[in-house]
Amino acid sequence: MSSAIETQTRYDRLIRRDKVHGSLYTDPSIFAEEVSKIWYRTWVFVGHESEVAQPGDYVRRRLGPQEVIMTRGRDGQLHLLLNRCAHRGNQVCHDAKGNASTFRCPYHGWTFHNDGELIGFPFFKGYGERKLDLNLGRVPRVDSYHGFVFGSFAHDGPSLVEHLGAAAGEIDRLARLSPKGRVELTAGWLQHKTRANWKLLAENETDGYHPQFVHGSIFGVTGSPIGALYSDSSTAVTRDLGNGHSENDLRPEFRKFGEPMRWFGTTEARVPDYVAAMRERYGAEAEQILIEGGPHVMIFPNLFIAEIQVFNIQPVAVSECIQFSTAIQLAEGHELNTRMVSQCMGSVGPAGMLLADDTEMYERNQRGIESLEPEWLDVRRGLNRESVDENGFTIGAATDETGMRGFWSHYKTLMEQP
Repeated sequence: MSSAIETQTRYDRLIRRDKVHGSLYTDPSIFAEEVSKIWYRTWVFVGHESEVAQPGDYVRRRLGPQEVIMTRGRDGQLHLLLNRCAHRGNQVCHDAKGNASTFRCPYHGWTFHNDGELIGFPFFKGYGERKLDLNLGRVPRVDSYHGFVFGSFAHDGPSLVEHLGAAAGEIDRLARLSPKGRVELTAGWLQHKTRANWKLLAENETDGYHPQFVHGSIFGVTGSPIGALYSDSSTAVTRDLGNGHSENDLRPEFRKFGEPMRWFGTTEARVPDYVAAMRERYGAEAEQILIEGGPHVMIFPNLFIAEIQVFNIQPVAVSECIQFSTAIQLAEGHELNTRMVSQCMGSVGPAGMLLADDTEMYERNQRGIESLEPEWLDVRRGLNRESVDENGFTIGAATDETGMRGFWSHYKTLMEQP
C-alpha cells in the first residue's frame, strides 16, 4: 500500500494541469516504469494485416522494447510471437519479412511452427522424451481494427475497442477514403532513429502551434496552404478524444471551401477515376468524404495517422526512440496511391522536408530539457479558452495544447496504477 501511495504522490508532483516536470523525459527510472505500466500493459500498435496477407507471411516488429514476429498462421490467424528461442534465448527470425511455415533457431536447431508451437529439436534422447512444452513466447492479446494490429502483454484489461474509444471513428474515416472501404500498409516502412524521448514525438503529432515556425520555409517555397490551417484565424480545432488520444480536426477549414480533394492538395479533375469510384460506392455521402479528407490523429501511445501516412513510435531508451513511417495505400485508390508514396517520400523520406525539421526539434528539445533550469515545461496554451463540443469532448483552437493535456492526463492515470 505504501509503495502505491508513494508512486501516486510522485506523479501528482510531476504532472500538473498546466505544466509537466522535465524529469519525465530524462529520468531512466521513469522510463523503466513506463515500459512496465504503458508498453507492457496497454494496447500498442504493431502493424497492419495487409503486411501478412497470406498464410506463412511474417514481419519483424517491436512492441515497446520487445522484438516480436507478426505472423499469419496456417489457419489464417494472426500471431505476435516473441523473437526468442524457448531453449537458450537465441533469436529465431532474422529477416525483416518473408514467408515461412517454420522458424529454426540457428544455435541448436530447434524448430517452431509460425504459430509458435515447438515441433522438433535434435538429439531428443538427451531429454528422455520426444515432446517438450517449450513453445515460443507470445503476446497474450492480439486484436485489430480495420486491419491495424495491436498487441497487449496484459492478459486482461480493456478491449481494443474500449482502448480506442472515440479514436476508432478516426480510423473509420481513414478507411472510408477507399472506394472499397479498406486501407493497406504495403508501401514499405522508413525508419528514423531519434535521440529524444518518445513522449516528445507523441506530443508533437497534434501540436498545431509549431507548423508555422518549424515548417515555415517549406510552406513558403512550395506555396502550401497547410500553414494557414494552423493559425489564430483558423477554424480548425484541437480535440482531446480521451484515453490519451487527440486530433487536429481540420474539417471546419475544408468545409469552408467545399472543394473535393482540396485536403489532398489537388482537384477532382486530376483524379477523376478515384472521385468517380468514391461517388459510386458512397453515393451522396461521397461529397462530404471528398471534401473533409483523412484524419490527423494521435492514438496513445504510438500510432499517428497523418492524413496520407502512418507513423509507429517505438521507445529504445529514455533519450532515444525509433519512428517508423509509411504511406497509406487505399484499396482501389490507384490514382491516389502513387501520389501518396511520392508525398510521403517528400515529407518523411531520407531527403524529406518535414520530418527532418521535426527531428531537429525533438533532439534540440531533449538537449534543452536536460538543463537544470527551468525544471518545468509549460502546457497551458489555450487553457483559458477551451470548451466542450456537442459530443462532450474538450476542444481548443488549432494552435492550443489541448491534445498534450489530454495525453498527460491519461499518462498520469496509467503511471499511478500499482
